[in-house]
Order: sequence, then structure tokens, then C-alpha cells
Amino acid sequence: MSRHSDARRVSALVPPALHSVLRTAAAVGSGWMLYVSFPPRHLWFLAPVAIAILVVTLRGRSPRAASGYGYLAGLGFFVPLLPWVGTYVGAVPWLALAAAEAVAFGVFGALAAVVGRCRGAPLWLACAWMAVEAARSRVPFGGFPWGRIAFGQPDGLLLPLAALAGAPGLSFVVVLLGTLLAAVAAAVVNLHPRALAGPAAAVAAVGLLMWMLVPSQTAVPAEQSVTVALVQGNVPRLGLDFNAQRRAVLDNHVQRTLDLAEKVRTRRVVRPDVVVWPENSSDIDPFGNRDAAAQIDRAARAIGVPILVGAVVTGNNNTARNTMVVWDPVSGPGQEHDKRQLVPFGEYLPMRNLMIRLSSYAAQAGNFVPGTGKGVVDLAGVPVAVATCYEVAFDDLVAESVRAGAQLIAVPTNNATFGRTEMTYQQLAMSRVRAVEHDRAVVIAATSGVSAVIKPDGDVAQQTALFTPDVLIARVPLKTTTTIATRAGAAGEGICAAVVLAVLVVRTWTSRPRT
Repeated sequence: MSRHSDARRVSALVPPALHSVLRTAAAVGSGWMLYVSFPPRHLWFLAPVAIAILVVTLRGRSPRAASGYGYLAGLGFFVPLLPWVGTYVGAVPWLALAAAEAVAFGVFGALAAVVGRCRGAPLWLACAWMAVEAARSRVPFGGFPWGRIAFGQPDGLLLPLAALAGAPGLSFVVVLLGTLLAAVAAAVVNLHPRALAGPAAAVAAVGLLMWMLVPSQTAVPAEQSVTVALVQGNVPRLGLDFNAQRRAVLDNHVQRTLDLAEKVRTRRVVRPDVVVWPENSSDIDPFGNRDAAAQIDRAARAIGVPILVGAVVTGNNNTARNTMVVWDPVSGPGQEHDKRQLVPFGEYLPMRNLMIRLSSYAAQAGNFVPGTGKGVVDLAGVPVAVATCYEVAFDDLVAESVRAGAQLIAVPTNNATFGRTEMTYQQLAMSRVRAVEHDRAVVIAATSGVSAVIKPDGDVAQQTALFTPDVLIARVPLKTTTTIATRAGAAGEGICAAVVLAVLVVRTWTSRPRT
């Protein structure tokens, strides 16, 4: 009797009902383990293990069954990852979003059931994951990239690969390691040592690629530098009602800036070249409210350098713009960046007329209009990429700004609505990946934290605590060179999607019955 027959015989001793229970537990557990690999924990190495467990769970299943197990893995991942969505609006939006995003895992499961049967399966599985991540980062309603595997790797050994292949490529390599681990596990279980050669060689090749190519991406020194001050004014209270205290939030940021100016005057700190305030630091429209404008003018004149101010600017037909304004100490307001990627069901309501009829809660969504342009403003002569809060999750927006000449990335954000949840740390992780991906320093200014200064290698040089007023001052490098990832953009995702399609076509063609 063959070794494979022995393995199948042992498997046959397990009742079918128990098989289903074990697979269900493994699917949900793999998703939960993937969640545990994400910040604020430093367990990045669990991500490939989670993928390996999922791939083993899907092995041998029909596309329909595999999609079900994949969906369960998605729930195991997104339900614990996204509770911040419902922090102050209840569990329904949180669970609905988690259920919708888990569909992507279900699609991967169906694809895995097909391409996982082909020779070279670990590679095709990694391509399938990358293609599915690319799709859910774009659709529906502009996509929701939160929870991409790359964003769980800021402390990982693979992070430098982001400079070569971007966030998508980083996800690809993590998943590839997981699929290779699954192949090794299958070879061991089936007592087939020869099958270990391929996965082992592939792992060695990935390691060699990192050793050869990564150092070349971090060897270019900075050409210039700039001193940046990040003002975290804090909010009076946690929750959605902080928006009702708009003047208090503005006053907090003005006062922190005045305090900074006094420290500069008395030479306790160095004078910054630029100051960055957070998103929504002035929810009072400074173009329509003279008192708000006067307060911002007062702060800018006191510190004597331009301030990048987050403001809500009212428009026509009951609309508004989420804007970052360059406020000069002499000439006042200048260049603006209107947030381009708005949060659906938060900052705007898709299919507004229909949604309002379906739910009274939907009417509470904002009516912001998206901005245009390339997301770059001139701040004291420095071209700065502005990725306002949610925008930092989107590859194309940040890459477009850097390709347009940005030498520094600023992430003004307002996380006060989400309280003390993990959301702000998940966003910090994204910013760290962006720093490496584009070889740029990243500065995060948050209303209530976490504000941070991130070096181009992804290390956090400084960061604040949550819900405390604070000011960070740092000298950060300005860079003009671009990484391979910046130049390549979404090319890798397109290639992976094409590869998966080709494998599906070949598999379908070769499995057709011959007449």
C-alpha cells in the first residue's frame, strides 16, 4: 500500500461531520490569526502561518465549498479588525461592513479551489490573493483597502520589499510564503520528501532577492531637510459629539501653536519651517467665519511660518469640502488640497435618495464633494503630498503625489470619532508602509492622536499618546528620488490579475472532456 493511500485511509476514519466542523474552525481561526498579526501587536510573522492554514483548509474543496470556507475566514478577520467602525454608531454598520468585505475572502476561496490544483499552485494562489486585494481596494464605492496584508507588516522583515513592489507586492510575498508553507505541510503529511524541494527552493529565492535588491533602495542619502511641527490640539470629549464643539477644537490648536511660538521666542525649542495641523482642526469654515479666520491668522503670525490647516469649507447646495489650506503668516490662506477619496456612508452617501428611503440613519451621512488634482501643496517652498486620513490607504493617490514631485508626505487625520480603538494604530501602520514604499518621510498630525514622525525606512522617530494635547518637532529629510514601486504603480496588480485569468482559462480548457 502506498504512503498516499495510508494518509487517505487515516483521513477516512474521521467522520464527515467532524471534517466540516474542523474545516470551519480552521477557516475562522486562520482569519482571526491574520487579524492578530496586525498592529498594535507585533506578531507580523503570523500572517504567512494564517495563509498556510487557510490554503490547507481549502485544499480539495469544490469552488462553492471553498468560497464558503473563505468567507468564514473573512469574517474571522474583518469582524475583530473593524469594530472601530461602530464605536459610536452601533454594531450594525461594523458588522455589515465586515460581512461585505469578507466576500473578497470568499472569492479567493473559489479561485484557490481551481488554481490550487495546478502545477506551481503556490505562485498562482499568491497571484489570486493579490488580484482579489486589488479588486476590493477599488470596488464598490471606490474600494476599501483596510486590512490588506501589507498593512500588517510595518515591523516585519519583509517591509523593505515595499520599495521594490509597493504594498501590493509586499502582500504578494507574504502570501507566497504562506502558500509555500502549506505546500511543505502537505509534503510532510503525505510522507513525500521529494515534494519539499520546490517550496524550499522558492523560499530561498525570495530570501536571496531581498538580500540582493533591498539595500539598493535605502542607500540614497537625503538631499535637504526641513523642520516640521505637528500640533495635536486634542478634543474636549470622545465621540461624535466633538463635532458639536468645533470652536473648542479650533481654540485648542490655536493655543498649542501659541504655546509653541512662546517656546520658540524664549529659545526653548527651535523654530520650525512649517507647521501641520490635523484634519478638521477648524470645522468652522474660516472663509465664511471671520472670527475663525482671525484665530488662525493669530496663530500663524505668532509662529511666523506657514500652517497647513484642516478646515471644513461650505459650498453650494448644502455641500462641503474637507480641505487642507496653506495659511501664510503674511498673506493668509493660499493653496488648498480638497480630500479626493471620501469615506462612503460617512463623508458622503452613495445613491443618496435610495439610501435615505431605506434607512433614517443614512441621512446623517455628510454631503462632501471630492477634490481633484494630484494632492500636492507648496508649504514654505516644500512640495508636500497631502493624504488626508482615509486617503493614505489608497496606493494610487499617494503614488500620484510623489510622482508629481512631493518630497514629504503629510497625513493630517481626525481619529477622535473612533475613541481608543485600534484604528489609529492601523492607520499608523499604513503610513509606515507608505514611507518605505516611496522612500519619503511621513508626518502624521492627528486631532487626538496618534500623531507621529516616520523616517523613510518606516521607523517611528516620535509619536504622541492618545487624547493628550501635544506638539512634535522634528527635522525630516526631503527626497527627490523615486523608488521602483513609485514608478511601477499598479503594474504588478495588473500582471497578477492577468496571470490568474490565464491559469483559469488553461485549467478550464484542459479539464474539458475529450470527444
